[in-house]
Amino acid sequence: MEAFLVSTGVVALAEIGDKTQLLSLILAARYRKPVPIIAGIFVATVANHLLAGSLGAIITAWVGPEIMRWVLGASFIAMAIWIMVPDKIDDDETSVGEKLGVFGATVVSFFLAEMGDKTQIATVALAAKYNSVILVSLGTTLGMMLANVPAVLLGEVAAKKLPLKLVHGIAALIFAVIGVLVLTRAVG
Repeated sequence: MEAFLVSTGVVALAEIGDKTQLLSLILAARYRKPVPIIAGIFVATVANHLLAGSLGAIITAWVGPEIMRWVLGASFIAMAIWIMVPDKIDDDETSVGEKLGVFGATVVSFFLAEMGDKTQIATVALAAKYNSVILVSLGTTLGMMLANVPAVLLGEVAAKKLPLKLVHGIAALIFAVIGVLVLTRAVG
């Protein structure tokens, strides 16, 4: 259960102000159809995070526990630093094409935007740490939905009122603490 709860909380915080949350705002403003946008975000996130979690499990199987501890500790600390870098969204990530419809455009653009994104890398690291692809993927997907559904429903008003530096700081602190705990073997 810890894998699920930590994954949910860390990703929900990390996602605030992230480029995929910005993409959610843009899609909501462009299409003004929240249900297919939310469904598209969910489908894209499940697919992306199951792949990322599987990669984390594969890495764990290939690498010995001592090396894995150092890789994970360094990864969490790197995530703490990376999360403090503001994201931007590229126009090509939102112009997938009108032929796919709102749901299809959301799935494709969200899946592609999430490739190599902070939350995807966090999913790989969390799955490697907890050795539970399903619980981590469920948790990170819930975290993504907790951050992105309000963005779709409330739009830019909510985004302008959130103290992004504070939220990013809290998420960075959580990643840093997990990294230090892993490195000092306080967390298995």
